[in-house]
Amino acid sequence: MIDGGEDKTRGGGSPTPVRPERLRGPVEFVGRTAELARLRRLVATPPCLVLLEGEPGIGKSRLVAELLAELPGRHLVGECDDVPEPFPLGVLLDAIRGSTERPGPLSPVAGALAPLLPELADVLPDAPPPLTDPAAERHRLFRAVAAVLAALSPATLLLEDLHWADPATCELLAYLSTHPVDGLAVLLTARTATPGSSTPIHDALARTPPWSVTRVALSPLDADDVRRLAARTLRLDDPPQQLTAALLDRTAGIPFVVEEVLRTLAERGGDPLADDSVPFVLRDVLLWRLRPLDEATREVLGAAAVLGMTPDQRILAAVLSLDRVAIGAALTAAHRAGLLHDAGDGLRFRHDLARQVVYDLVPRESREWLHLRVARVLEQELPRPVALLAHHYRRAGSGADFVRNAEAAADLATERGDDATAASFLLQTMDVAELPRPVRVRLAAKLGRSAIDGLSQAEAIPVLERLLADRRLPPGARGELGLVLGRMLRQQGEALRGYTEIERAVPYLRAPRRKAPALAVLAAPDTVVGRHVDDHLAHCTEAETAAAASGDPGSHLAVRIARASLLLELGDPAAWAIITELRASAELADRPREHARACLNWAQGALHAGHPEQAEALLAAGRALVDETGYERLTSLVEATQLSLDRAAGRLDGLAERLSRLVASAERMPVTLLDARAELATVLALTATAANASAANGSSTNASTANASTANAGIANAGTANASTANASTAAGLGDRTGGLDEVEVAERALREVVADARRVGAIWPLVQTLSALARLTLTSVPDEAVRHATEALSVVRGKGILAWAADAVLVLAEAAAAQGEPARAAAAVAELEAGITGRDTPLARAALRRCRELVPA
Repeated sequence: MIDGGEDKTRGGGSPTPVRPERLRGPVEFVGRTAELARLRRLVATPPCLVLLEGEPGIGKSRLVAELLAELPGRHLVGECDDVPEPFPLGVLLDAIRGSTERPGPLSPVAGALAPLLPELADVLPDAPPPLTDPAAERHRLFRAVAAVLAALSPATLLLEDLHWADPATCELLAYLSTHPVDGLAVLLTARTATPGSSTPIHDALARTPPWSVTRVALSPLDADDVRRLAARTLRLDDPPQQLTAALLDRTAGIPFVVEEVLRTLAERGGDPLADDSVPFVLRDVLLWRLRPLDEATREVLGAAAVLGMTPDQRILAAVLSLDRVAIGAALTAAHRAGLLHDAGDGLRFRHDLARQVVYDLVPRESREWLHLRVARVLEQELPRPVALLAHHYRRAGSGADFVRNAEAAADLATERGDDATAASFLLQTMDVAELPRPVRVRLAAKLGRSAIDGLSQAEAIPVLERLLADRRLPPGARGELGLVLGRMLRQQGEALRGYTEIERAVPYLRAPRRKAPALAVLAAPDTVVGRHVDDHLAHCTEAETAAAASGDPGSHLAVRIARASLLLELGDPAAWAIITELRASAELADRPREHARACLNWAQGALHAGHPEQAEALLAAGRALVDETGYERLTSLVEATQLSLDRAAGRLDGLAERLSRLVASAERMPVTLLDARAELATVLALTATAANASAANGSSTNASTANASTANAGIANAGTANASTANASTAAGLGDRTGGLDEVEVAERALREVVADARRVGAIWPLVQTLSALARLTLTSVPDEAVRHATEALSVVRGKGILAWAADAVLVLAEAAAAQGEPARAAAAVAELEAGITGRDTPLARAALRRCRELVPA
């Protein structure tokens, strides 16, 4: 059956449809005074983007109907379908098409919409030439939509049922939230995401800054609202308290259900308090309305429920082998019985909750037969509605037909650049038990490629793991699926598991074009524990050989980027020559998405080595490219790099709060989450230690941080440590678990949690960073524990072979030994650091070494 539903009647009124000609509210409108007033204020001061959320039947569409009925100006309205075809931006383009006015003068970028909006061919500029980068093409499309919306503004854009929206539409709305259109108020309705699940719209908006979206949640009606609704519907001056209590208890205050029950009471009459005469549940209400219908009408209505919210008389006639007159008569009878309503453009179910009840009343065998009949009729349509066909074949239990159409829908989505929708269709095919292994492998490979940049990684990972566990898997498929699995695990924050899967996959990758980028991933040293830099260098050399053999410019570029990153971490000055050459090259300029990612990675490497000026320049370039391409997945990486740079420059004021917001927004981007948490915990430790140092010196500001800041952070002065314990614990994500802990204890707990998680996933940089910060934090209070943490950090770095990373840990060991009057105890570690950075371009490590030599002379 089709899951869920949405509210097309609402909050105590009669049916209110959602298309422009149907947005007329009923006379009765109960409750929602505060919510309506808030929406009025928001849309009165555009630009804004508002998400109106609530469970099915709660009254979202009824509320926006009331709002738009009184709102002057232009309204652009679109409604998502529950089984949409894979056509990106469909609901938005429908809203633009539905405008009664033509947009004014348009910028040339609006021409990108010419192939998608032939209805506006007379006003749209010519389509620009295609771009080679899909991300850049998508960003240009977003800018084109924004340009057309700007030309139609001032206006209110209402998009309904966004829980069914395609991922491309959701990405565009996220873009509009951070690139608002002057004069445009965007109002969205969506079903509230349930715990443990989400939708593309919630995922997309979760990655936007908190200030960019205003969320308005609708709750069930309270007792007073239910009483007023009962009084108006039943024409009672003062409804009995027992009636209000019973309605609340048995309808949970859901406006649509309350209204249906009250309408039925008004129609039936009788004692409203008699349990045997009052159908308080929606199923009983609809059963009572079905009772007077003859068998033929019920059959048509059941088939209509299988077909969807808006019955198509032509298709129903073909499915049931009846003439259009008989179908029309049956639907009219259902309308008279209150089961359908006139939507202005035809009869439709009053609400999907109602459609769902009718659907469930059809026996399972009959439902399957009807789905199969509908699919056979739809097979004759041109173009074939492959998404609908997949839906109906799946409900019919026809696995082979379902897979055939789901794959076609996925291919269509991929062709249109909508990887997330493609992954969604392909994931469904993995549930078909009788799928032959070769077909399953082929579909899994497509799934992996789609899910890499989509929103389905968590669901795709176990599918790929099960396939790879099959020893009969062909070698070529093992390499491809293993590579995809490894990349997904890395993006999910599983550093060591992802790295290991790619290592396993490389020997099975036959094509040099595929092997070179995989080896380039293995060349990155700053992601995983347990691999020495010599291994990374070997992988990089092997990747260069494979890239040369492939003759593929993209592979060659990926390897050159990896080589520059590796040399940068090693402190090899040759890195800067490669970076300069690549940034001036046409190959990288033609790939702005890869250019942005490379600049951000190089900025982080520059920070690790101690080159803040170069890091700042690379970050600025990366940020500009992300803004230009609209590649939202890199937004959190831009912010994380900026915050790391601020810490390195000693700009600590408000940094914990900003990091806290980043951690919250990165919850759905695990690849950046652990690094953000490590930065936050480090900053908490810095401010706490600086506060202690200030107190010890009898000063509240400008405390020297020779002993309070990490040498690896490059901070000369920590400034005022003014974060309260409450703010620090909230920023750390510890909430009320901190109890009465002070700032040092809060920071220590945050550091220990990051250390534990970094050990678990094998992520080396956050592990070394937080172990060093933990050693610094405990140096004065528990010096033996500080030595233990610093020794562990040094051991982890020793396994990597990039000694510069251990500079602060070695400094802690030197300070601890000197404080105990035994500087010789740290002599070996200091000598090891000195040998490891000799001849290396690592300013931070050299600064730490100079301080070490003051404490531990050679």
